[in-house]
Amino acid sequence: MEFLLQHTDNGSDARAGLITTAHGQIKTPIFMPVGTCASVKGVHISELHEQIKAQIILGNTYHLYLRPGLDVLKAAGGLHKFNGWDKPILTDSGGFQVFSLTGIRKLKEEGCEFRSHIDGSRHFFTPENVIDTERTIGADIIMAFDECPPGESDYQYAANSLRLTQRWLDRCIKRMDETEPCYGYEQTLFPIVQGCTYKDLRIDAAKHVADKGADGNAIGGLAVGEPTEVMYEMIEIVNGILPKDKPRYLMGVGTPQNILEAIERGVDMFDCVMPTRNGRNAMLFTYEGTMNMRNKKWEMDFSPIDPDGCHVDRFYTKAYLHHLFKAQELLAMQIASIHNLAFYLRLVTDAREHIIQGDFTVWKRSIIDQLGRRV
Repeated sequence: MEFLLQHTDNGSDARAGLITTAHGQIKTPIFMPVGTCASVKGVHISELHEQIKAQIILGNTYHLYLRPGLDVLKAAGGLHKFNGWDKPILTDSGGFQVFSLTGIRKLKEEGCEFRSHIDGSRHFFTPENVIDTERTIGADIIMAFDECPPGESDYQYAANSLRLTQRWLDRCIKRMDETEPCYGYEQTLFPIVQGCTYKDLRIDAAKHVADKGADGNAIGGLAVGEPTEVMYEMIEIVNGILPKDKPRYLMGVGTPQNILEAIERGVDMFDCVMPTRNGRNAMLFTYEGTMNMRNKKWEMDFSPIDPDGCHVDRFYTKAYLHHLFKAQELLAMQIASIHNLAFYLRLVTDAREHIIQGDFTVWKRSIIDQLGRRV
């Protein structure tokens, strides 16, 4: 994987770059739709290409490992062949999902034992077999196995957790070095910076990760309940240490405002379930703010959902989408999911254009407040 830093904003740390992988190029900053179980919920591959204009999507190691399972994915030739997506894919390590299984998992130095949420069967993830699993899934970018500690962790727990994550990272790197890709193209490993909201731990974690010389780096363990200003402070601290010539991926974040604030602080890559999850619950994101399409105010509004949005937005009216949600038609969730993902991609594309023009900060300040208001 290669990363070319193309432009920096005049008034901030915002950057525009180009990531090159075996399955194509990614213009940054970029938002990555989440395809947890080998699909982006409610969205066809053709819609990801044509309406949403996605450049890379995510797969979830925990879910794919359990279902359809590695035998199926390997027989298919990897996730790209299995789901028909021919552009880059990033897989998380499954760490967040495993460690969120409170009460049905047990953490050890060797790895983590857990029970499947599907059938209760026992499984064991280690840094080594997670790397093997991600190799089999076949993603272009794979994440190191880490512990994502709870946001409210006390200092001692956070410190112990970070040390474990650092030891696991060394094992992930070793496993990557001694294994080969399954399908004839290169894969790259991103380490993850943890440390909760403790400044000294984040500094230590960022230095440890930077010293590994990986092709890209991730920031994890944020947007888990801490105040947004604390999240932004942690991003600034970490990005002041991570190498500038490598892409930076902020995991699981977030709202449109979060994304613009993080771009301003030097983040390049984002993912979040919010566009599709909120869309399935009738919330649309727009440049004017958020819209609850179940509200009666849309019942007689025959204007397009978003005249400047994707093709789907121009085709359907607000009144029609309101009707679909009230009638509990499945099409409502599909339209809203496509709209929200297209908006998120449009937002980062516009951010990139303003970075290139050198006026990102001015543009961001002009729209940041209205993005969060209720229409």
